[in-house]
This record gives sequence, structure tokens and C-alpha cells, in this order.
Amino acid sequence: MRNSPTTLRPSIIAVLVFGALAFTLFHPWVSVAADGGATQPLKKIVIGYSAITTSQAPLWMAYEGGFFRKYGLEVQIIFVESGSRTVQTLISGDVVAAQVAGPAVIQSNFQGSGVVMIAGFLNTMDYKFIVARDITRPDQLKGKSVAVSRIGSSSDFATRYALEKYGLVPDKDVAILQIGSQPARMSALEGGKIHGVMIAIPLTARATKLGFNTLADLQMLGLEYQHTGLAVSQNLIKTQPELVRNVLKAFVEGIHFMKSHRKEAIAILAKYLKTDDVEALQEAYEAVSQALIPEKPYPTLKGIQIMLREMAVKEPAARSAKPEQFVDMTFVKELDSSGFIDRLYKSTAVAKAAPSRTEPAPAPEIVKEKAAPMEARTKPLAAEEKAKPVAKQIPASPEKAATAPVTAKATKSGAQEYMVKLGDTLSKLSERFYNSPYKWEKIYEANKDTLKNPHYIYVGQKLMIPADDQAS
Repeated sequence: MRNSPTTLRPSIIAVLVFGALAFTLFHPWVSVAADGGATQPLKKIVIGYSAITTSQAPLWMAYEGGFFRKYGLEVQIIFVESGSRTVQTLISGDVVAAQVAGPAVIQSNFQGSGVVMIAGFLNTMDYKFIVARDITRPDQLKGKSVAVSRIGSSSDFATRYALEKYGLVPDKDVAILQIGSQPARMSALEGGKIHGVMIAIPLTARATKLGFNTLADLQMLGLEYQHTGLAVSQNLIKTQPELVRNVLKAFVEGIHFMKSHRKEAIAILAKYLKTDDVEALQEAYEAVSQALIPEKPYPTLKGIQIMLREMAVKEPAARSAKPEQFVDMTFVKELDSSGFIDRLYKSTAVAKAAPSRTEPAPAPEIVKEKAAPMEARTKPLAAEEKAKPVAKQIPASPEKAATAPVTAKATKSGAQEYMVKLGDTLSKLSERFYNSPYKWEKIYEANKDTLKNPHYIYVGQKLMIPADDQAS
């Protein structure tokens, strides 16, 4: 017996609906409009990144958070070892954008690449100079070898900078070898093939556990430096400005996601850093993702000027170059002035008004296998200061703050004199002395005469900690 139209219609509708859903789910070039309207094709692009370090987090967060798709982009992300090689992929057109360190961008410009930085994600160095167990003084490196990713990379710049500060001549007193990524360089140190290496959190935690010595912490030097940023070609800016704008929007939302979703962000770091060391991941998140990566990712012109000054010793073109030649701030300024970035952090005011939580955050779930990109969430942001073009000081976990010893000498005015120790930040000190990480500006104001930048304090520096009548 033939089925009547009335019995056929529901099954046909169900098949069509299921087919439409399956097509949307399994064909990534199709996206549903935010208003529920017609679908729009996703533009396929490739974005590169040049290191396996926490400084690369903005790209990972934007990708895993689904923010590229939000702005009509189907992105493939690829790892290209070293900054100089990553810039080459930009020049060749294999990638449309790259998360890369400043030296490679500057060097390529001297050869006419036309590659510029449109955002700055890490405007200082988070490297530590880790050396063999039997080395405790810089002079003991004479006749030894150290490793960098490639000549001209940020690790190369940092290594030469530190060696020269110690009175050692790179390539003469100390051999500099090109080995590759940070995990590869760390493996070379563990194997005894080299005697020193510049590495960043969280590998630094592993190095300490293995008994290697830290000869220098470059972050404590207070050096402005264009460590990691977003680079594109000037040709792309001219021909496809909307594409550049959408790429940067996704990065900015990725940074917001990272700062407002601690647990998810740490899980993403675990995935890409390929570690399940909870302590190292928490340090990576707090010390870099929160404290150093800014909400408003402006490149640092001062940092680029410092790099040019160092390069001028060997590169004549650097002597007359200006920092503005290597950046294009059009898009980050546009997102800033339009209120786009501030709106992302608008929930801050609500979070500040709510009663503060004193319970420690739960341990993160570690992602050990590749996961599909997570959808962006709208969970209210934890209390933070108003967004500024520079990164804020964010505290360590309450557990660490509670156990850290407070060494301070009281004065007649009620203020206390404190000597900075390794790992201190203003927000950590605020947590110790005021039971709140968000009163760090009080310490900054009391030390403005000697403390020019709240984000750069150094070991041995003396600070006055003012009394706080409202401390809880």
C-alpha cells in the first residue's frame, strides 16, 4: 500500500533537518549567521606560530575558543620552528599571518619583506638563562656552548644580550649553536650537549626540578622588547583590510577568553605545551598569560628601538631605522578607540561589586589528547582593573601567597620597607600585605619616584608598603 502524503511529510522533514544539521556540523566552511539567518561561507586561511611557549597562547586561545569562526574564518594553525623561518612563510604567502618575535620581522624588513607587526602580545622577555649544574658563575661559561633556536631569533638576541651583560663575547668566549625549539634545546642541555639555554615558563619549572641553575631571569631586568606579536604583510593590509581586522578581533577575544576562563585556558596550555605538570601550568598561566600579555595588544615602540640599537652593531640599516617602520597600529587603535576591547571586559564592574571569593581555585583538568575547539563562553570575568595598553599585574594563587614569607621592616608612618625577591609582582605583594591582589596600585603610587613601570621590579629593589586601613 502506498503511503499517503500526510504520513510521508513528517519523515521527510526529519531527514531534511538531520541532513542540514549534519552538513553544518561536518562542513567547516559553512557557518550559521548570528541572527539565525542565511549561512555564510568561511574564508580558509593559515596562521603560523614560531615557538612552543606560553607567549604563543593568544593564537591557541583564539583557535580553541572558536573566535576565528565567529569572524567568518576557517583557520589552520601550523608550527614553524624559529621566527626567521616563520617570517619566510609570510613572505612566500604560505601563511597570511604569523605569531612571531620582533627580531625576525625587523631583519626581514632590512631585505625589503614588507612584513609588519600589527599587535604586541609579549612586550618583554619571559626567558630565564638556565645553565648546567656545575656552572654557578657567568665566567664559567668561557669555552662552553649555549643553544638558541636560530641566529637572529628572539632566543639568540636574549642570549647575546645576557652574555654581553656578563662581560662575555658571544661566538668568541661562548659558542652559540642553532638547535631549534625550546623542548629541543632543553633536551640538549639534559643530554650534556650544551651548557646553557634560554627557555621560558613552564620549561623553567622542569629545569629547576632537574637541578639546573638559573643564571639570569630576563624579566627581572625590566627590558622592554617586542618578544611576541602578530605579523602580516603590508600587501595584505592594503588589499584585504577586513581580513586583517577580523583576524585581530579573534586574537583580542582569545586574550579575553584566556584571562576570564582560567580553568579552560590552563587546559589549552596543557594541550599545546604538551605537559600535565599542574604546578608548571599554573605558573605559566599566572606569570605570562595573566601578568604579561596585555588586554590591548599594542606593540612596544620602545622595545623595538632597543632591538634596533642592539642590531646596529652588525646591521648598518638598523642605525637609521625608526621603530614606526616595523609596525602598523591602525587596527589595534581602531579596536581600542571604538570600545570593542573595553566592551569585552565590561563585566569587570559587575565582578568587582560581587563579594570576593577567598576559596582557592580548583585544580585544572589537564587535556592530554587533542580536543575539538571549544565554544566561547560568557562567564563573568574575575575582578580586574580597567583595560590599559599594557599588561596588568595578576597575582599568584592564594595558596602560594599565603605561604610566602613576608620580610618587611615597619616605619613610624605605618608603612613597611620591603626588599623584592625573585618571583615578586606588585599584585603578589598586594595579596600578601592587604589580602587583596587588586590594591597593587596603592604600592605603585607610594613608590612612583623610584618605580617608573609597575610591571618591572627587580630582585633587591626596596619598596615602601603603605598601611591600608581598609585591608581585610
